[in-house]
Amino acid sequence: MSDQPDYSLLELASVREGDNVGTTLANSVAYAQHAEALGFRRFWLAEHHNMEGISSSATSVLIGHIAGQTRSIRVGSGGVMLPNHPPLVIAEQFGTLESLYPGRIDLGLGRAPGTDPVTARALRRDGLGAEQFPEDVSRLQTLLGPLQPGQSVKAIPGAGTHVPIWLLGSSLFSAQLAAMRGLPYAFAGHFAPRLYREALRVYRDNFQPSDQLDRPYSMLAVPAIPADSVDEARFLATTSYQRILALFRGQPLWMKPPVKSMAGLWNAGEEASVKDFLGLQLLGDAEAIRQQLDQLLSTVEVDELMFTVDIYDPEKRRHALDILAATRSPQ
Repeated sequence: MSDQPDYSLLELASVREGDNVGTTLANSVAYAQHAEALGFRRFWLAEHHNMEGISSSATSVLIGHIAGQTRSIRVGSGGVMLPNHPPLVIAEQFGTLESLYPGRIDLGLGRAPGTDPVTARALRRDGLGAEQFPEDVSRLQTLLGPLQPGQSVKAIPGAGTHVPIWLLGSSLFSAQLAAMRGLPYAFAGHFAPRLYREALRVYRDNFQPSDQLDRPYSMLAVPAIPADSVDEARFLATTSYQRILALFRGQPLWMKPPVKSMAGLWNAGEEASVKDFLGLQLLGDAEAIRQQLDQLLSTVEVDELMFTVDIYDPEKRRHALDILAATRSPQ
């Protein structure tokens, strides 16, 4: 690409082992404020449920909290898992957020439940699920658009706010739907790297202009472990390795301190699975990450990169943003 993509952040409000949710969310606020000071464009929060160690389940509440503690960075959902919610409720929530923080709210939508099947059934409206996603997106677009004569169901607040809707995905389905609807698209390369090139290409090749967007606009989410040295980054990365390993084993997802070696913590098959999951992970000092970014961006055209930074120490995590920001400087 001739232009560098903008930088943004995805936050799960991960709870460190032994911490509480209040401390976690205070750290998330400080993280967002630091990102804003460095010129990051967006700060999105992911919806997950019934996962010990992830405290972003009430996504719209956290969006309001972060937006209220920052001034300019766009804050949004990465994403709201739409099968879990009636579109009217989401339109009212995000219409309220847009009314409180005009021009700063994004509504990213996913069609997965963001949880296990049992919890999904506890969340989901009877008889509806991912197959309802295209219709639910249409309902949201209508509810957030201008009021129409004779419209019987109105989102108040919400109507006329035109909160930007994004579609999120890890396969080709949402890429095709975003292209057809003329919506911006974000690919979840931070946990599903396999199809990123194909999905982003399908999106760009099939994009149809809309009232919201006249040309394709895409984002790629990638994991990153920036540090002052490559060796330190490798050490810090063991926190994310332990969390993904716990995810695969069905264990709680508390953030654990980094370890000198993962030997004895995983077997060869688990190591391969974790590293495949993190296949797009950027790791190292500013120069190493700059080189990795150049290589990544030579394979795909994107307008924005959204980083997940899974580092145990909150101060080192904020410092990681300094290092990421430095990768945007001329070599």
